Amino acid sequence: MTDPLRPQPSPSRATPRQRRHARLMRQFDKLRRMLPWLDGWIRHLQSDRAALIRLPIAILLTLGGMLWFLPVLGLWMLPAGLMLLAIDIPALQGPVAVGFIRVRRWWARRRRNWRS
Repeated sequence: MTDPLRPQPSPSRATPRQRRHARLMRQFDKLRRMLPWLDGWIRHLQSDRAALIRLPIAILLTLGGMLWFLPVLGLWMLPAGLMLLAIDIPALQGPVAVGFIRVRRWWARRRRNWRS
């Protein structure tokens, strides 16, 4: 896995897998800007040092998100778990990045409609 802070190859020379990974990392960057109080946690979980704890946390968040109807757990856990899983599972990187982009655009439209 590559370091999210290390420069990536130019898009014209990147393989499709590298482009999907770069797209997912851009979504993590946008998430860190949207939620600055989570910046340290997100950076730590993205690092190679956290690889051993990232997978169990991602699985627990995903399972907890599937049990959203219980009082303590919430639906927010499902996308958080999927984003963490996508760091290590290349097949999830494209769909998770696209889903995150769509949710961000939907949320921006909702906010514009609420304000007007």
